[in-house]
Amino acid sequence: SNICVKYLMSDANIEEMEVLENWLKKRKNRILFTDYLKINYAVEINMNPFDKEKSIRRVLDTIKKNRQNSRNLRIFNIFKYAAIALIGIIASTYFFKDEIFGVSNEVTPEIVNQNFIEPGTDKAILTIEDGSKIKLVKGKSIQIQNASNTGNKLSYKSSPGTTKDIAYHSLNIPRGGQYFIKLSDGTNIWLNSETHLRYPVSFVEGETRQVELIYGEAYFEVTPSTQFNGSRFKVVSQSQEVEVLGTEFNIKAYKNENLTFTTLVKGKVDVNSKGVKHRLKPKQQLSFNLKTDQLDISFVDVFGEISWKDGIFSFEDKSLYDIMKVISRWYDIEVVFEDENVKKEEFFGLLRKDQDLKKIMKTIKDYGIIKNYEFEKKILTIK
Repeated sequence: SNICVKYLMSDANIEEMEVLENWLKKRKNRILFTDYLKINYAVEINMNPFDKEKSIRRVLDTIKKNRQNSRNLRIFNIFKYAAIALIGIIASTYFFKDEIFGVSNEVTPEIVNQNFIEPGTDKAILTIEDGSKIKLVKGKSIQIQNASNTGNKLSYKSSPGTTKDIAYHSLNIPRGGQYFIKLSDGTNIWLNSETHLRYPVSFVEGETRQVELIYGEAYFEVTPSTQFNGSRFKVVSQSQEVEVLGTEFNIKAYKNENLTFTTLVKGKVDVNSKGVKHRLKPKQQLSFNLKTDQLDISFVDVFGEISWKDGIFSFEDKSLYDIMKVISRWYDIEVVFEDENVKKEEFFGLLRKDQDLKKIMKTIKDYGIIKNYEFEKKILTIK
């Protein structure tokens, strides 16, 4: 679970590695660990230039260093196993990269299946200053005043405002959708399903750059304030304001949910909640209960919180109830539990967002936490 994450981040200590070694003695866990390595490496190669030799050397160097320590010989099998798995992944990635990312050049006959639940895609509804609504869909480019749209990315021109009468646009991401937007200041924002963002077409030079996350989830990669005469960037969301100088963070604040989460990836942010300001450190998350006003700050697995923007569902000991909330938004379905006790069952795993929902449900069933499931139109019933 969390130790796997620490291992991949090179943060695991000796005691944790011994726990991991015992955990890997079970065949089921070794399969999970291999899948974890595979997806982690797939994400890494998708974001960075591929260097097969460097990757292999890195694994072998790690093994060599741990061989030199007599105590570490007890956990050498973990590194050996990881090396074999990773080298195999490197080879398959190098020669069959399309398959790892779910893309195939092979033409297969279309199979008609009423129970096929397609994953979400890039789509949004843009509302401009006069109230007009424009549908943005994958594969269809549209030219908009002050902005351009490529079908999965909306980019605004760099044009600092000179007056406070700035026009505002809003982007609404429906269930089963996601979208990427680049603001006029260069700030990048990834928007998750069922999300609503309101923002200015341009910013007033020297004044705070402010956007509003009305509800939903968004990952922000903010352009440093040094490029805008020190003007800060602020995100207003449910019962809180997040003020930054230049950083990367994630905000999760869905409507009809009591808990909101602000997770800092890098940089520095101040979260103002109920008039009290809290400064977060990298890898810290602030959770706030809108119903009880309870606030909590803790260190979290950042990858698990932001992997959604890279096409991965990361569930770290999440309850099936919480997992199904994520699934229902992405696949735009309704989930019904026949047994209320099943909601509390926990699942650990990494799943690709681009696959048929039936494959995800089969994985969860094979994990042993549910007896069965069935689809009927847009309703998923868990038994």
